[in-house]
Amino acid sequence: MDKLPPPPPPPPPGRGRSSGPRPEKDRKPNFPSGGTGEDGPSAPTSWRRWHPWVLLGVFLALFLVPTLLSGDEGEEITYSQFIANVSAGEVESIEWENGTGKITGESSDGTKFQTTGSADGPNDADKELLDERGVDYKFGNPSSNFLLNMLGLMLPVILIIGFFVWMQRRAQGQMGNVMSIGRSRAKAYSTDNPSTTFSDIAGYEGVKTEINEVVDFLRMPERFREIGARVPKGILLVGPPGTGKTLFARAVAGEAGVGFLSVTGSDFMERFVGVGASRVRDLFQQARRMGKAIIFIDEIDSIGRKRGAGLGGGHDEREQTLNQMLSEMDGFETSEGIVIMAATNRPDILDPALLRPGRFDRQIVVPLPEHEERKAILEVHSRDKRMGPDVDLDTMARATPGMAGADLANLVNEAALIAVRRGSKQIERIDFENARDRVVLGAQRESLIMNAEEKRATAYHEGGHALLATVLPNGDPLHKVTILPRGMALGVTWSLPQERHTYSKEYFEDTICKAMGGRVAEKIVFGHHNSGAANDLEQATGIARRMVREWGMSDEVGPMAWSSGQQQVFLGEDLMSSGREYSDETAKMLDGEIARILTSQEQRAHDLLTKHRRGLQLIAESLLEHETIDGPAVGKLIQQGLIDEGSSEQVDANVLGSPD
Repeated sequence: MDKLPPPPPPPPPGRGRSSGPRPEKDRKPNFPSGGTGEDGPSAPTSWRRWHPWVLLGVFLALFLVPTLLSGDEGEEITYSQFIANVSAGEVESIEWENGTGKITGESSDGTKFQTTGSADGPNDADKELLDERGVDYKFGNPSSNFLLNMLGLMLPVILIIGFFVWMQRRAQGQMGNVMSIGRSRAKAYSTDNPSTTFSDIAGYEGVKTEINEVVDFLRMPERFREIGARVPKGILLVGPPGTGKTLFARAVAGEAGVGFLSVTGSDFMERFVGVGASRVRDLFQQARRMGKAIIFIDEIDSIGRKRGAGLGGGHDEREQTLNQMLSEMDGFETSEGIVIMAATNRPDILDPALLRPGRFDRQIVVPLPEHEERKAILEVHSRDKRMGPDVDLDTMARATPGMAGADLANLVNEAALIAVRRGSKQIERIDFENARDRVVLGAQRESLIMNAEEKRATAYHEGGHALLATVLPNGDPLHKVTILPRGMALGVTWSLPQERHTYSKEYFEDTICKAMGGRVAEKIVFGHHNSGAANDLEQATGIARRMVREWGMSDEVGPMAWSSGQQQVFLGEDLMSSGREYSDETAKMLDGEIARILTSQEQRAHDLLTKHRRGLQLIAESLLEHETIDGPAVGKLIQQGLIDEGSSEQVDANVLGSPD
């Protein structure tokens, strides 16, 4: 029913802080002639943009000009009126077109007229009348438009020629794409794009200092050469997702003042054999043309995994790409003035040859932010937000342990969205609390309606978790418990992890015991189990397995670590190796120890809940009434339960409060 956070892995070494010199600002990159700059390729010339419209205008002119030049042909009259005018001697001259029967003429007073007669010309009587009245007449065929006639003949030829030209250009374009498939897809940046600097990154002073050394070397290499210092050729940024590794690379692009090329590991891979290696060569050639340059490769684990998997052509192509990169970084021909930066959250799967000195000399850990760093990150993301007077970012930083920079940015944005949805003009404390609950616990499912029996079972289930989280001495302090459905859970018990970097055996035992609290509480009150504890059992079993197999926290097994063999293919090791490195007797012993830990902690949870039976009842009743209660309220209810049972025992005051 609830979601308990799994124990974090041991933190990586090297998390010191130090301050370094600030880099100089507002230096423009020194791109040599012929290099890649920020302007990119030249725009197409104007005549190429306008020549289709010019051709269209010429064709329209060829059809419209003859019509416009024909002028006014006079008033339209009937044929009988025309004969009457001839009889009256009012017609001076006419032109009669055969085939169309169109008659145009001029009257005695100089006015023009037109009419339509027979297509075969005038009959004998009309011809005699014209001769009798002395009318000057001419008979002839209508003048044809030469351009229209030619267009009718040439249009099929023009269409055929245009089709072949289009096909030729299409083939040339496809051939050009094939010929350029081996070129690097790296993007070149300058100090103006992107505009991110180290001032936009809160905290991580030690990381900034180490990266500043590279920036200073590219700007002032003589300072290092005077004493014989050699700058690291490669810097590998390692850390969990969302900690700002790519953001550091963008800041280097804004601070360095030299050429900066950005590319992702997936850009090297293609379905054609040899394309990845070709793109690596082109990338380094492009960097050499810049003179001094920084190459940033994001998600380098996509091409830098351990070699030797033997899984077919796709992996062989990846290995050839990695081989070419190893040669370019520190091969027979060295690349002076070029520094490689890369980012990954899986350094354990990288090939050892990639991590040796001379290639990636230095690994910089970008860990999850501490309390002060989380506060600084929240301040950075709140600069352009309208904050209410009751918002305390220090309190919010204490209440968000384990959150990365991306999580904190999402938290501030979610609080702003909730404030807008609430109709407020500013972000208040309640918005941050609701946003934190939504991000950590999941969105509240208001459409889910539980019946009275399910609601009561959920109240005792979450009450068991909350009671054990309060009375156990080594676990994380309880923050909040609710029976409102959130995310995929019917109820949630939320403990805030404290700032710690190592975890004791007692901590994990208390965590397992707390996970068993819901299942045991239902057994004590209702006498049976249900499926609501599936997630609790999964997490408890996972912690117990790692205690026995990885952390050496079992006296029976001793100081041995047996990691899972399911990751060998993923890490690029021998596909045919055995999935288990220990005997059946050892496997039986490991399984027995895991079962012993789970059973003992379940019995411990049963004893504590039986001892605090009255407190469990009060917590469940309060949840049924209020649906959500906080940690201090749970501590008071447990204390009240002890008083009702006549016990003089006191609940530890340290667990009655909440970190925020």
